[in-house]
Amino acid sequence: MDFALDSLHGGEPESHETYMRMAIRQARQAEQQEEVPVGAVIVHRGRVVGAAHNQRELLRDPTAHAEMLAITQAAEALGSWRLDDCTLYVTLEPCPMCAGAIVQARIPLVVYGADDPKAGAVRSLYKLLDDPRLNHRCQIVAGVLAGECGELLTAFFRRQRSQGKK
Repeated sequence: MDFALDSLHGGEPESHETYMRMAIRQARQAEQQEEVPVGAVIVHRGRVVGAAHNQRELLRDPTAHAEMLAITQAAEALGSWRLDDCTLYVTLEPCPMCAGAIVQARIPLVVYGADDPKAGAVRSLYKLLDDPRLNHRCQIVAGVLAGECGELLTAFFRRQRSQGKK
């Protein structure tokens, strides 16, 4: 279930692009650190309360995805695990782990860039964020700056393959 706008959460398309560009800047930081270039930003009432990029290699932590780190930052900034009035912007469709954390954090709106046909848990492989069997469902805006977000990943993995890396 994709929603073009959500007026309760600053749902103007221009603001979606503005915050997605912040997430892309985070993804570029990940790329500079030889991490898979995924970035995430969490916004609460017009204020960024979490911004992170993948750090699995740096932290040697399989859970150090951009979304997970940004959720932790936002919860700390707001003093609550409930991120009721927040919007998550992420450059790549969340995986099952991140989608589970999004549901647990009660984030009402998720805006993402590129689909992830290999691990996406929003609409590509699974539909966890709007599964009626779960206690919380999110509104979803997919495809914001998808081309730019996808190209970051494509270029990164092309370089990795050309250098013989996994």
